[in-house]
Amino acid sequence: MKLIRKNKAPKDGGSSEPEPIIKPKQTNVPWKVLIVDDEPDVHAITRLNLKSFDFAEKNLMFLQAMSAREAKEILQKEENIAVALVDVVMEEEDAGLKLVEYIRNDLGNKMIRLVIRTGQPGVAPERLVVDRYDIDDYKDKTELTAQKLYTTIRSALKSYRDLSTINTNRIGLHKILDAASDLHQPQSMSQFFDGILTQIIGLCNLGENNLISTISSGLVITSSDERIEVQAGTGRFANLGAIHEIQTEVQKIVQTCTDSIETGDKPEELPENIIPIPLKLHDKVLGFVCLENALQLSKDDRNLIEIMAHQCATALENLRLYVDLKEANRQTLHMLAVAAEYKDKDTGDHINRLARYTTQLSLELGLSKQESENFGISSMLHDIGKIGIPDAILQKPGKLTVEEFDVMKTHPVLGTEILGKNKWFSTAYNISNGHHERWDGNGYPQGIPAADTPLEARIVAVADVFDALTHKRCYKEAWPVDKSLAVIQEDAGKHFDPEVVEALIRLHERGEIEL
Repeated sequence: MKLIRKNKAPKDGGSSEPEPIIKPKQTNVPWKVLIVDDEPDVHAITRLNLKSFDFAEKNLMFLQAMSAREAKEILQKEENIAVALVDVVMEEEDAGLKLVEYIRNDLGNKMIRLVIRTGQPGVAPERLVVDRYDIDDYKDKTELTAQKLYTTIRSALKSYRDLSTINTNRIGLHKILDAASDLHQPQSMSQFFDGILTQIIGLCNLGENNLISTISSGLVITSSDERIEVQAGTGRFANLGAIHEIQTEVQKIVQTCTDSIETGDKPEELPENIIPIPLKLHDKVLGFVCLENALQLSKDDRNLIEIMAHQCATALENLRLYVDLKEANRQTLHMLAVAAEYKDKDTGDHINRLARYTTQLSLELGLSKQESENFGISSMLHDIGKIGIPDAILQKPGKLTVEEFDVMKTHPVLGTEILGKNKWFSTAYNISNGHHERWDGNGYPQGIPAADTPLEARIVAVADVFDALTHKRCYKEAWPVDKSLAVIQEDAGKHFDPEVVEALIRLHERGEIEL
């Protein structure tokens, strides 16, 4: 997602009116047709007969190859060729058929429509070719009159356009489905909007321009709290950087939409060929979907886009509600952690350091940033059960008796009883229940091998002991870092998960552990 900062009034008191935007004419990229034939006359006649050809308000661009070898070179360089007219007999008797197999199998191109044209049907009988090769039409050159050539090309282009639309929809739907299960994450929200935009372009038959060229473009801009963001873009709106880095015309379009979100008014200073579709929820404009070169949209197309835009607005509002709820839960977790540590003056900052160490170790072990941060915040409740331990035991300056230690060992169980009532605290539950288990199975409360406990518990086990050793407690002075690491390393494979210990050592060697 790209942050678009809101404009502020100029300090010199000058006009803040946007500069007029140049209004480009709508253009359509022609369909690419590849002619593969070793007879120059065939090329000339084909171009002549199709000179005035027009389909879906687009004409033709001819690519010419005098052999299958030349055709391969063109196919490797040119993307989105719609139709290929392929002769069979060229440098070899079956050169055209081998080219068909190369296109379908080696290039994996299933979209291009392949029409076999042959002047020697005896060499490549129609039934044999149709049955054996993945082609879309077979024509004897003697029967390919100007009218039949027109019909053949039009049918092939219609088929190509429809396949492109289906493929565009498939890509868009895939993006939406991938994102839908995790929409509360900002990167998933961006992916969701990207999928919606792709679907809109595909469903409304804008897909051939969007995917085959860079002419048709789309843009999704949304507002959330104090931020206005570019959520998705195609064509010239793809990969937008900071607003000051965007090309002038695109910057003006984006800024116009940004200003309209702030004021709630319809953007007026857009080029004529750009259609803005508002993302509205309860009469409040949350953003815009802007489609470029989409003037041919029918009323049904617009209705469909408006339905999808409403879904975008609903998703955005759901994200906002989720973020608010998540932040409230984080605050609740932090308050519970502070309450648990409140009675122990020596360990008041312990929970903050533990959260930092846990996050660092999780990242070092290859976990995602999201999961690492979740482990870190959840680690703050590792000793929540101590809230039920008598002060005389919890704050005793000397060594605990066997009986006292038995009471102290009940705090993980007390913690799970507190945390087990809400599934949102499931990670904290795992940590509380398992961070005192040992790798050799001699820990508590269950006395099971630590390898059988969740990873988050094994990470916190190391981080907790490291912090306890390197900081003063009511029963001990702080140890030097090297001595603390040596003790932990010696207990790798006995008390601690060896991989977690190695991660701690690596972090220390890089100077990333801050006490």
